[in-house]
Amino acid sequence: MEQYKQEFIEFMVESNVLKFGDFTLKSGRKSPFFMNAGSYVTGTQLRRLGQYYAKAIHDNYGVDFDILFGPAYKGIPLGVATVMAISELYGKDVKYCSNRKEIKDHGDAGILLGSPVRDGDKVVIIEDVTTSGKSIEETFPILKAQGDVEIVGLIVSLNRMEKGQSGDQSALQEIQEKYGFPTAAIVTMEEVASYLYRKEYNGKVYIDDAMKASIDAYYAVYGAK
Repeated sequence: MEQYKQEFIEFMVESNVLKFGDFTLKSGRKSPFFMNAGSYVTGTQLRRLGQYYAKAIHDNYGVDFDILFGPAYKGIPLGVATVMAISELYGKDVKYCSNRKEIKDHGDAGILLGSPVRDGDKVVIIEDVTTSGKSIEETFPILKAQGDVEIVGLIVSLNRMEKGQSGDQSALQEIQEKYGFPTAAIVTMEEVASYLYRKEYNGKVYIDDAMKASIDAYYAVYGAK
């Protein structure tokens, strides 16, 4: 596993973004782990997060694209932090863009924040985690309404690797099949479990034998095919 992925797994844990225990998800599923990207709250955390996203985007899509689109609201700070990191790490100036939840009809009018999106633009979409694909249902038509744009791909921080609400595929697999663009993540939950299993970090073992059994049992029921 790449060094930045190992660092990112530790970063999620130390930032209290990735937790292990007993959680009830919005879907009603009982999960032994939970991720909340809203727990990244400091400048240092956002700077590091942007760097991890930038490295994953570079590995999966390169940096030959024009705009990084972060759907409102969580995608806005993700997009800003990541375009700054892409500039810092790779010397490429990528523009950021986001949508408004409500169309503004005065001043800087329209549905978009940041850079306009025009014919011929290559766009990467950035999100925290995708469990249902609902945000892409909203984002895709917004982007396509701006012109003849090419969506290079979608990047998320963690691929939970569990089936969606409508079938045996994961949300990322469903998005790729439905919309025709690739999807990727900084890390998968499989990589997280493998890396943290029986590993002491900051004086604690987050995934011991009992937690590993709980995660395996969860995926036996909800794991994507």
